[in-house]
Amino acid sequence: MEKSDDKMLIVKHCRWLIVLVVFLLMAGTVRADDSVQPMDTPASEGEDADYYDPFDKDDGTLYDEGDGSLETVADPMAGFNRAVFTLNDGLYFWVLKPVALGYSYVVPSEIRVCVKNFFFNLLVPVRLVNCLLQGKGKAAVGELGRFTVNTTLGCLGLMDPATIYPTLNPPEEDMGQTFGYHGIGNGFYIVWPFIGPSTLRDTIGSIGDWALNPFSFMQLINLEAGVLTSSETSVVVFGVRTINDTSFQIGQYEMLKDAALDPYVAFRDAYIQNRNSKIAQ
Repeated sequence: MEKSDDKMLIVKHCRWLIVLVVFLLMAGTVRADDSVQPMDTPASEGEDADYYDPFDKDDGTLYDEGDGSLETVADPMAGFNRAVFTLNDGLYFWVLKPVALGYSYVVPSEIRVCVKNFFFNLLVPVRLVNCLLQGKGKAAVGELGRFTVNTTLGCLGLMDPATIYPTLNPPEEDMGQTFGYHGIGNGFYIVWPFIGPSTLRDTIGSIGDWALNPFSFMQLINLEAGVLTSSETSVVVFGVRTINDTSFQIGQYEMLKDAALDPYVAFRDAYIQNRNSKIAQ
């Protein structure tokens, strides 16, 4: 009965994801003003000047793709994005940062590193499949080799002995990067509550990464509540990973925000440039 309920829950979530993607595609047809104005691009004959293609690379703000060329990324949902950015900023300073500081005070760095290694090791299906989808056979072999070494010699991934071998440390790949590698544009920029900056392309790509993530289908055992559902397990894993990762990064967010005249634009630019550089690798 529990398996049937889990299947119904997954189907329900998939339906909501489909509705979300349709909503985003529709939202992309509406422009919103931002501090950086998009370039005026004349419409060709027979073309509707108001038409907006969410995957068109020739509409929006200019960013360096990492190879000297320029890519344009639209921000038609700037009003919504700024509101969510403010929400996430408050959550960081009032919730995530204090919890991460307390966590790092109680949990020694050696154990936190083991937790980080463990999660990274089990997420190999996401990286491996995307290496293969991009035709990067050498990187795929490196991912598989790293997983094998760390799972055996590294005590189920708690340690990372493979890190000393360059061939076993290929660049990390995800579905959003795979789409970009095959020429699919960013679409438009969007900020998600709790998750942070993304684009339409990366948002859709994250659905594929979710399907490849083994934690999406695992079930943890709670001594009081019994066996958690796969959805509840995903939330727990996401929370633990976020707190653990943040414990190593405290101060970085503050530095970038304090140095920016407009923190929203600064984080948007940093996100796009970082994604472009990863795709160009």
